[in-house]
Amino acid sequence: MAHDARREDYLRMSLRFALSLDEGSPDHAARAFASFGRRFAQSRDSLPQSDADRAFHLVSLATELLDYRLPFVGEELVEPLRARARGMLDEALALDPFCHDAARMRTGLDVASHEERLRLLMERADLVRSSCEKDRDALCELLEEPRRPLAASIAMRPWWRWLAETAECALICGRNHAALAAAEELMDADPSDLSDVRFTLAYTLVKLEDAPGLERLVWRYPTLGDTRADDAWILLSQAALAYKRLELDAARHLLGRLLEAYRGCGAALAQQVEIGDGFFARIRVPAYSEDELVVALSEGVVLLQEGVERTGKGVFGAWVAKTALELDPAAPKGPATKGAQRGASGQ
Repeated sequence: MAHDARREDYLRMSLRFALSLDEGSPDHAARAFASFGRRFAQSRDSLPQSDADRAFHLVSLATELLDYRLPFVGEELVEPLRARARGMLDEALALDPFCHDAARMRTGLDVASHEERLRLLMERADLVRSSCEKDRDALCELLEEPRRPLAASIAMRPWWRWLAETAECALICGRNHAALAAAEELMDADPSDLSDVRFTLAYTLVKLEDAPGLERLVWRYPTLGDTRADDAWILLSQAALAYKRLELDAARHLLGRLLEAYRGCGAALAQQVEIGDGFFARIRVPAYSEDELVVALSEGVVLLQEGVERTGKGVFGAWVAKTALELDPAAPKGPATKGAQRGASGQ
C-alpha cells in the first residue's frame, strides 16, 4: 500500500533540494546531496523549502497522529490527539490554502456523515484536479527530463488521494455508480494504481453484480506493477459474487484460497471487526498479514453485512464466519484477533 506521508515528504524535499543545486557544478551537487538525508532527519529547517513543502510536512505529522497513534491510545487521549492533529492541519492550510490533503483530512475530522463528506469531495473535485495539474506543469518546467516523472507523480498525488476517498465514500453511501466512476477515473489517471483503488473497485463491481467487470480487473492486475492476484480484496470479492449466484462450492473454494494466502487468520474472517479508515490514505500494513486481512474485511462490510441474519452479521458475513471456522477449526473463537486489537496498525 503505497501512500506513505513520511516518504512523500522526503521525496518532495529532495526534489526541492535538487532544484536548488541545478545552477551549481555537478561535483558540488553530488557533495551537497550526499548530506541531504542527514540534514532532512536532523536539521530540516536548514534545507530549502516552500510554504507548500512546510504544509505537507505538517500533514505528515498529522497523519502519524491520526492513522498510526490514535487507534492505540486510551479514551482519555483521543480528543487531545485529534486536537493536536487538527491544529497541524489548520497551520498547514494557513501556510498553503491549496494543501488539498490537509483540507480533505480536516473534513474527515469534522464531518461525521459519509453523505456530507461525499458531497464536499464531489463539489471540490474539479478545483483540486486543476490545482494539482497547475502545480505539476509549473514544477516540470523547472526540472530536467529525468526528474519530471517523479515530480509529476508527487504533484498529482493529492488529487489521486481525493479520488480514492471519493470512491470509498461513495461505496459506503451506496452510490455504486459514483464509486465506479471515481475508481475508474483514478486508474486511468494513475495506471500503476499507487492508491490501490482497485480494492474499492473490486467491491463496487460486486455490489453492481458485474462479474465480467471483476474478471477484467483481475486480468488487469499484471499491468499494475507490484500487485498480487490473490489479495484479500479480490478473493473476498470473487467469493461474494459466487455466493450471490448460489455457487457455494466455488465460494467455499475461494474462501479456502483466502485462508491459504493469509495463514492462521481464520479468526479474523470469523469475527469481521470494523476499524476506522485512514485519514491520509488507506493505512499501510504488511502484505499477507492478519492486519491486511482485517483492513480488507473492515472495508468489506458493504458486502458482508448485506441482508438480515440472526447473528447480527449480514447473510454473506454469517456464511463467511461459519465457513472460515469449518476450514480453519484451530482458529481461536475469542472476542478479537490480534490484528483487530492492533487496529491493523502496520507497526
